[in-house]
Amino acid sequence: MPASRPAAVLFDMDGTLVDTEHLWWQAAAELAAELDLTLTDADLPEVLGQAVEHTAAHLHRSSLTGRPEADLVEHLNNAFAAKVEAETVPRPGALALLAALRDARIPAALVSASPRRVVDLVLNALGPHWFATTLAAEDTPRTKPAPDPYLAAAERLGLAPAACVAVEDTPTGVASARAAGCAVLAVPSTVPIPTADGITVLDSLEHADLAFLGALTADPAS
Repeated sequence: MPASRPAAVLFDMDGTLVDTEHLWWQAAAELAAELDLTLTDADLPEVLGQAVEHTAAHLHRSSLTGRPEADLVEHLNNAFAAKVEAETVPRPGALALLAALRDARIPAALVSASPRRVVDLVLNALGPHWFATTLAAEDTPRTKPAPDPYLAAAERLGLAPAACVAVEDTPTGVASARAAGCAVLAVPSTVPIPTADGITVLDSLEHADLAFLGALTADPAS
């Protein structure tokens, strides 16, 4: 494959391909209010980019509620799924980039920390044909920030993680992709993400093309 093309692109879903991070925050904030809590910026790391179990555990600890954590997980799942079903909007540049990958026959994967129920709702809205494989929270022993989802996606595609570009919008997702060995394009949705080794930051997917993505995995010595 030419050096100017990535071997594959592994996309996060919420906040990266579709504008759903604010819906997840709304679902968490509404449940927090039921528990007599008010979410603030201090809660962002415990909510955005996190699996539902993580956020439910955070709310459970913070509220000292007697409601079981499993009940909070179910509540969050139902509330978020309802919001996603009612309002799924692609992020700027997302569909154009997916189309460019399809036309160049470069595989794309969807790698999400959301439950399969929510992933399938988004796939129904975007079209499942864009992706060679999709992973939801249930598909690996651990989800983000552990590297498991990105390792599994690369394995399914028959590629080394280092040959793939991961596209993420949260520090949690970036940590997962970097731990797996992927080059990362970060397009922050809510929380700032600093440029670092292996992490390139853009303000929009509208500014990413195949040559740009390919350069992220290029060997400087080649």
